[in-house]
Amino acid sequence: MTLRDKMLAVMQDVNSQVAEREELVELIAIALLTRNNLFILGKPGQAKSLSINLFRQRITGARQFERLLSKQTDEDQLFGRIDLSSLIPGSVPDAVLQDDDVHKNLRFDLQSMVDGLGARKDTPDTFAMLKKATDKLLSYRKAVAALHQNEPVVQTAGKIPEADIVFLDEIFKANDGVLNSLLTALNERKYTNEGRTYPIPAISFFSASNEIPNFADPQEQILAPLYDRLQIKVVTEDISDRDKRLAVLKSKQNGGDGAVNATISLSELYAMQQEVAAIPVPDAINELADDVLCELRNSGIEVSDRKYLNYYPLVQAKAWLEGHDKVEPQDLLILKCYLWQAPGDRPTVENTLTRLCVNPLQDKVNGILAMAVEAQEDFNTVVADGSNPKSGSKALLKLRGELLQLYKRQQELCAAAQSDSEKGMVNKLLNDLETISMAAHNAVNFTYIPLEQMAALQ
Repeated sequence: MTLRDKMLAVMQDVNSQVAEREELVELIAIALLTRNNLFILGKPGQAKSLSINLFRQRITGARQFERLLSKQTDEDQLFGRIDLSSLIPGSVPDAVLQDDDVHKNLRFDLQSMVDGLGARKDTPDTFAMLKKATDKLLSYRKAVAALHQNEPVVQTAGKIPEADIVFLDEIFKANDGVLNSLLTALNERKYTNEGRTYPIPAISFFSASNEIPNFADPQEQILAPLYDRLQIKVVTEDISDRDKRLAVLKSKQNGGDGAVNATISLSELYAMQQEVAAIPVPDAINELADDVLCELRNSGIEVSDRKYLNYYPLVQAKAWLEGHDKVEPQDLLILKCYLWQAPGDRPTVENTLTRLCVNPLQDKVNGILAMAVEAQEDFNTVVADGSNPKSGSKALLKLRGELLQLYKRQQELCAAAQSDSEKGMVNKLLNDLETISMAAHNAVNFTYIPLEQMAALQ
């Protein structure tokens, strides 16, 4: 079984226990494959947290951290608290000694002597050996303490700095201090406490909420950068299909939910990430993504340069899941969960992606033909006026120039066409351009010259 097959098996296993959450499950996988963060917006009771938890259970060896946030949540609960022993002169924090092999050996020797004390004779030599082992251990601890004097240590065991996957439910309900720390954690994968910076190995941060902050409210503007760092966003709905609702209900009544039938290891997930990053992104895909960007901006959808310049890992992951050897236009459809900020923007984003990516050549053909028709209408308006006998010939020269420019673009599309259907589409466009040109020449009694010949004469 390939790594891709294993990931698909996990996705299928999770989908078997929730209904109508295929998009969410796929995005959880894509977030993990690309080390991005995922935000889920939906009403309570829509299996948002359940879907995340079911997926997390199927990644063996991954250290997990989960917390429901509120105004009372403090940084210590998320990132760990100061080890008070690190502030006491002459004391050594446990975190320092845990990985110290010399200390482990000395402590083992002393423990062995204490454990075997009952079997030894009560003689001065016995206690002399015990004192010697004790003095060695204490001397070493004192030396280590001197080296680490005035270095506050944070106990991070079981907290975010030692987690591979983090789930923070209701992330926007945290207080300002926690939010500032989370911003650095989500963006830079690090945390600073008492002047020391701790790396955070987290692959992805997941969060779910039933609302989005009102960023127009000055008190909630602090949440905007955090919201922006949750790169992938998805909206869940109630289960719409009656049969699926009943199937989930019956499964729960029969005790069939909860079984884990497919897993992947943490090391396998890392290997999957490498395979995803190796998926080629053709130049034509980057150009198509730029077309999408321009269309959205023209439609009033704000897409930052940073968001655009980091789009490609998501489409690489989508291509990998689909079994493509390179990113294809339809893989860009996954960006419908990446390019929106406000939920109201989702229809525009999805429609734009569908129009440009499902059949991108058709959209380009339609655009060229629309410009040709517009140029023809301008020509017809001038000819119909008839007030100036020379106006028709001038209008034809203008139309010729415009049609020649469109012909060059048609030829570019012809060179890029791959399938028979695409070639037929582009050839039909040429026929349409020639029809417009011929009609215009006939309208002013000029000899018709095919566009190919006119282009060769230039």
